[in-house]
Amino acid sequence: MRYLKRAAEGTEARQDAVRARVAAMLDEIRHEGEPAIRRYAQELDGHAPASFRVPDETLASAGDRVEPDVREAIDFAIEQVRTFARLQRETMRDLEVETRPGVVLGHRNLPVRSVGCYVPGGRYSLIASAYMSVVPARVAGVEHVVVCTPPTRDGSVNPGLLYAAARAGADAVYAIGGVQALGAMAYGLLPGMEPVDMIVGPGNQYVVEAKRQLFGLVGIDLLAGPTEIGILADASADPYLVAADLVGQAEHDPVSRVVLITTSEQLGQAVIDQMDDHLQAVATEEVARAAWEHGGEVIVVDDVDELVAVSDQYALEHVEVHVEDPRKMIDRLGEYGSLFVGEEATVAYGDKVSGPNHILPTRRAARFTGGLWVGKFLKTVTFQYMDEAASLEMARHCEVEAVAEGMVAHARTATVRRERYAGRS
Repeated sequence: MRYLKRAAEGTEARQDAVRARVAAMLDEIRHEGEPAIRRYAQELDGHAPASFRVPDETLASAGDRVEPDVREAIDFAIEQVRTFARLQRETMRDLEVETRPGVVLGHRNLPVRSVGCYVPGGRYSLIASAYMSVVPARVAGVEHVVVCTPPTRDGSVNPGLLYAAARAGADAVYAIGGVQALGAMAYGLLPGMEPVDMIVGPGNQYVVEAKRQLFGLVGIDLLAGPTEIGILADASADPYLVAADLVGQAEHDPVSRVVLITTSEQLGQAVIDQMDDHLQAVATEEVARAAWEHGGEVIVVDDVDELVAVSDQYALEHVEVHVEDPRKMIDRLGEYGSLFVGEEATVAYGDKVSGPNHILPTRRAARFTGGLWVGKFLKTVTFQYMDEAASLEMARHCEVEAVAEGMVAHARTATVRRERYAGRS
């Protein structure tokens, strides 16, 4: 492969300072409680009110402050996400089966009891992240769901975000952001807020690091950082659409990653040549241009086999496929967060309205995890029962293996059953 454009060296943020800062903040929050949360909220959000919780009446009436077409779009998206989550839930069946005479094994899929959803709200109020996290939790059967999102400087929250959270089924919304929000949810430090069992949602590098450090105390979905897009294209692709879609993701963050991998050098150069026009066409040019200039790459490969290999090596969050007969690539690609097959399916649809979740793995985590979905909120727990004859069979093998390991107390639990049941079976 060869680069027509390569990302600048050092575009990955140094993590040591972030880790240290987050560790210090969480330590103060854990030991000082609400006073530390308030101090950081004032410093970082510019907002530390008597109560961080958005009043229930404000939440319930949020739709009145949202334009009708925006409400319609939110309602449409929530129904799409809910429908897909329900269909996914139906694939996760409980199990109970007799594996040997008298031996019954099984599992149950049980929902997490309480979940805290983090919804970013710094550069943009990410309305979609509210329902992307709350809806699958509710479909899974989570009993209690709270949302934390950064306020504006006047302390308010985007009414569209509030409407989305309420329609999705959130029990409460708190106007607080960043590490302090995650600490509050994990430790249950704000009035009326109990510690949650799991924290989900995307965020900046500080939020992602806080989730990493809180994992174990609470469950997390995944570490979803600044967005990534990879477009796989051949000579049949439309360079105008390719460039527009790259810019579409670049506007997320100056450290967003935007990558074009193509079998056509002519296509790759055509995209580069018109990127300036696409960047100038959007009001978020400053952010998008920084992402393109510092994190943008255009890679030329020899054939489709190398196209697949390079894409899988990058293991990007979003992958669009702009090639002849794009559906064939569904079975060939294996390392990505979410796949968009054909020019008709742009990443923005998945980000907002089409149904699959937009909270996805970044930084090559797609090698070992998928994105947020209804199954992330379910615990698969096992059970077993058996009759005495089956217990005798298990005892014989268990006793031998436990003795071989030196675990004599384990062996004895089998021995006493063998002695007790031998004369009765």
